[in-house]
Amino acid sequence: MKNIILTTCMLLCTAMLFAQEFNQEIVQEDGKRFLVGKINLDGLRSLPYQQWYLQGHQDYRVDSTIVNLFKEKLSDYTITLFLGTWCGDSKRETPRFIKILETAGFPMNQLQIIALDRRREHYKKSPTGEEKGLNIIKVPTMVFYKNGKEVNRIVERPLENLEEDIAQIVHERPYIPNYAH
Repeated sequence: MKNIILTTCMLLCTAMLFAQEFNQEIVQEDGKRFLVGKINLDGLRSLPYQQWYLQGHQDYRVDSTIVNLFKEKLSDYTITLFLGTWCGDSKRETPRFIKILETAGFPMNQLQIIALDRRREHYKKSPTGEEKGLNIIKVPTMVFYKNGKEVNRIVERPLENLEEDIAQIVHERPYIPNYAH
């Protein structure tokens, strides 16, 4: 019985060490706040981020005609969205991107959102290094994976519009993102 309890305690402690909390917030000396690491929609819908997130989400009109062209195939992908809650481009594109995914019925458990740091010594890094080796130079960057392999990405802003760019990627048509790596 002692061994079972001891083993259970050790497993719980190990799990707690490796589990990263979502929506970790940094508050700088000047009072500026931003999220870092793994975040979820609850983080984007919380203050102060909800001010730009909810407005951008509400105001964006999704082109459902284009979404209908890719929505079936989109569920074959997993997506990692790298953003900065401090970045103007991320504030513009992230709510739009999420709304498109929702409109397409994308399984949101296949979306990972990583917020990158803005501080000079940690610039565009996450606390647990999800960006390492991925050449994330601009945010937002939406990386599309199929069968665990990167297929393509949208970097900073779409070439045409998000719906059109996603359609190009999902239909595996030639697509070269901004700042191609």
